[in-house]
Amino acid sequence: MMNDGAQAHASGRFKVVTLCGSTRFKSEFERINAELTLAGNVVISVGVFVHAEGSAVDEAQKRLLDHVHLQKIDMADEILVVNPGGYIGDSTRKEIEYATHTGVPVRYLVPPAPSDPDAPSDRRELP
Repeated sequence: MMNDGAQAHASGRFKVVTLCGSTRFKSEFERINAELTLAGNVVISVGVFVHAEGSAVDEAQKRLLDHVHLQKIDMADEILVVNPGGYIGDSTRKEIEYATHTGVPVRYLVPPAPSDPDAPSDRRELP
């Protein structure tokens, strides 16, 4: 079980973690969401698991979901990339870049390989 030693901020509020990653990893999202919540974090996750559930969304809905997820990143103290096996797709890579650009720290379930030329420079893995 993950335990990142979550504690309330000096302000008295708990750390907010937004989960990012491919929606094909629904079970991993659910497991990590539960573990982080039980460790005392506020977790913001994916709302629609398009790949795992085969949800039919059109292009306008896909753009809407992407924008909503960026706002979830804006609300976070950090993001956690749910990337079993190290998989990071194009949408997730854009979310990582957005978080990095806006100063939101990025953690990974599985850190990107140092040899990956597209890997973000902040490669913190779960403790």
